[in-house]
Amino acid sequence: MARDLARELYRAFRNQPRRNKIGEVTETRGKIGDPQQLGSVLDELVLNRDWRQGLAEGNIFADWEKIVGGEIATHSTPISLVDGRLTIQTSSTAWATQLNLISSDLLKTISSSAPGALVETLVFIGPHAPSWKKGLRTIRGAKGPRDTYG
Repeated sequence: MARDLARELYRAFRNQPRRNKIGEVTETRGKIGDPQQLGSVLDELVLNRDWRQGLAEGNIFADWEKIVGGEIATHSTPISLVDGRLTIQTSSTAWATQLNLISSDLLKTISSSAPGALVETLVFIGPHAPSWKKGLRTIRGAKGPRDTYG
């Protein structure tokens, strides 16, 4: 798979003109064997494939602590980003409530820290409740480990 990507990069960029971020041609590439800087090749790949939004959204997950700060990051984790809706799991329902109260400020911070990412709403969920299920079959109404005592 890595070799296929390398071949595709080589074919795509060997005789292509270089473009700046606006799309203007700045210079043409040299001969096929001329070395190219990897950063410029990757920048062109991201620009040509329109991967900017996906990379910006991925940076939210990778840089969560930098974006929201250490205290919030220790009590929250981004889970998913689907259709502009970022779901964040918190360590307790109290943290979910507190983050919900500051969600508009948090949304502004996320938007400014990850330009290009499509985040329109934030959804906060608390921690998962413990599951007492063991095995494949369960009995409805059984509450937990002491459900047979009365």
